[in-house]
Amino acid sequence: MSVLLEIKDLHVNFPIYAGIFKRKVADLKACNGVSLNLKKGEVLGIVGESGCGKSTLGRAAIRLIDPTYGTVKFLGNDLMSLKKKELMQFRQEAQIVFQDPFSSLNPRKSIRDAIGESLLYHGIVKNLDEQRDHVAEILTQVGLSPDIMNRYPHQFSGGQQQRICIARAIALNPKLIVCDEVVSALDVSVQAQILNLLHDLKERLGLSYLFISHDLSIVRHISDRVVVLYLGKVMETATTKEIFGNPKHPYTQALLSSTPKSNPREVKNRIFLKGQIPSPINPPSGCPFRTRCPYAKAICAEIPPDKTIFDPATGKEDHHYHCIL
Repeated sequence: MSVLLEIKDLHVNFPIYAGIFKRKVADLKACNGVSLNLKKGEVLGIVGESGCGKSTLGRAAIRLIDPTYGTVKFLGNDLMSLKKKELMQFRQEAQIVFQDPFSSLNPRKSIRDAIGESLLYHGIVKNLDEQRDHVAEILTQVGLSPDIMNRYPHQFSGGQQQRICIARAIALNPKLIVCDEVVSALDVSVQAQILNLLHDLKERLGLSYLFISHDLSIVRHISDRVVVLYLGKVMETATTKEIFGNPKHPYTQALLSSTPKSNPREVKNRIFLKGQIPSPINPPSGCPFRTRCPYAKAICAEIPPDKTIFDPATGKEDHHYHCIL
């Protein structure tokens, strides 16, 4: 599979101002040197604790926010160098589905306008009749009746609203969809329906997902590979099977230990997270997890961990973790 999205050394800093004259006093490092790639037709899971930079990474990947520095390439094209017309074309190829469906829908616009406005803007349809027919077809694809297109967001349940947001995302026939905690605000039974819908759309439309979630069981179900983030840095990258069957970094092991088990007594070598996450304004050097890691060594303050433990595409296997016993 060819690479669809490639991110190298991505840094996203948010300035902090203080004082009467609002002078810049520091930078909050939301993403601190993130590198990853997403292949065509692949689902790449992004996991980590709250505040680790998952959502910031997702937004920077499709240029909803501009990185401080680093490279983001889509099909080999540098997103930061795109002109207005080229960026408009890119908007058709990359979409995002947000965590809260109600907040991401305009309450004053009908479902037809929410989905169909972009169709007119990008010239996919030429008139209102074509727009109506196209919106009806898209609603059918996400399991909703075309009869709802003249209703408004407040008339639907959370699961239905999220289906509408997914319909809006696929309306322009994108290649990439960033799923930012798309099921975390939904009931468990509805979560399963939305996940099945995303899987069906991926197979039918040939989509690729950057799937952001803090729920490891969901990531395990839907992802092909997983990237583990901590304090804006990549701790570990591997296939889903490797991450859940043979995690190498202690932070990954701690995340897996924190998930509920059917029989906790069967789980061995559990690692429990202690203390607080360090400030992203002044993160620790080397491996940022070392301040909470039970296996930390002096060298961990100097050299960060290797970000890849196994890549089946290249056959590379390099367990460069100082904390492994």
